[in-house]
Formats: sequence, C-alpha cells, structure tokens
Amino acid sequence: MKKNSDQVSDEKLIARFQQGDVQAFDTLVRRYKDQLLNYVYRFVGNRVEAEDVVQETFLRVYKNKHYYKEIAKFSTWVYTIAGNLAKTELRKRKRRKLFSVSNFVNEDRDYDIPDGERSPEQEVDGAIQDEIIQKAIDKLPAKFKEVILLRDVQGFAYEEIGEILNIPLGTVKSRVNRGRLKLQEDLRFLVEDETSNESS
Repeated sequence: MKKNSDQVSDEKLIARFQQGDVQAFDTLVRRYKDQLLNYVYRFVGNRVEAEDVVQETFLRVYKNKHYYKEIAKFSTWVYTIAGNLAKTELRKRKRRKLFSVSNFVNEDRDYDIPDGERSPEQEVDGAIQDEIIQKAIDKLPAKFKEVILLRDVQGFAYEEIGEILNIPLGTVKSRVNRGRLKLQEDLRFLVEDETSNESS
C-alpha cells in the first residue's frame, strides 16, 4: 500500500527531492504555501508582493535544494528564506500599507477582543477595532513585528525563531516581550472599552 505523503516528514520529503523526486517538492509547496503567504502578507502588507515573495521562496528552495542539511528543521530553513526576502521587499519600498490581522489575536493575550455572536452594530465595531489593531502592529519596528508574527501568528517556539532570525534565544524572548508590551500599550483602551460596554 502506498504511504500517504501527508504522513511523511518535511525532512524526508526534502531528502527525496534532493534525490530527484519532484513530487516531494510539490508536497512541500502544498504544505507550506498558505502559511508562508499568511506570514509574508502580514509582514509586507500587500497581497501581490506577498505572493511574489512566496513564489521566489519556493524557487530558491528548488534551485538550492542541495544547500539544505538536516541539522535544521525544513520549516526553519524555508521561513528563513521567506523572512529574508520579505525584509528585502520592505527595504525596496518606502510606503507601508496596512495588513489584515483578523487571525492575529491569540486567546491567551490580555489584549484579546472577545468574539462570540455579534450583532450588525458589533460587527461594525469589530471592523473598527481590527483597523486599530492593524495600525498598532504596523507601527511596530520590524525587529519586533517579525518575532510577534513568528511567535503569536505562526506559533513557532522561541528556539526556532532564534534559528530563523539568527539571533540568541534571550534576544528572541526580549523582543517578543517588548513587542507585546508595545501592542498592549496601544490596544489597552480597546480592552477597557470592551469591558465598559459589557458592564453597562
């Protein structure tokens, strides 16, 4: 019986691709394209540019497959490539655009915006709040934004973020904490407003 490719690890797939199995590469693309697009889009704030960066990421994986060594996880390698390309894209342009953070807020953060069943008025309020969150995240310096996106949006462990960005573990934790504090400062009034609405 043929083994389901979804059950094969990333590292085994890239090893197969290094041996000439193009289908293994296709499986890796399917596995990573959406989450990489999500990550890069939140970073650069433009859908077309994000798609270009992700396409270039996979092109580099394809062309440089033999540079991958199994000392690092494949996810670390591919996110490093995508992150570097995204930063290059940001350096190329001066204008910054807002980006969607509809899935940004995690349940265990104290700047959560409660969801649940919402009336049309609450939907409008939610859209306004989303716009404020977008602006708050967009205001973050790049070094804080990238760790917040990797940790709180993509769910990477601190150690893997350190590998992706090539910075020490302590620096990762410090930047995540400082990035969250900056967001909390900007977003605290949203939580207070939500609380006052609930108590009224």
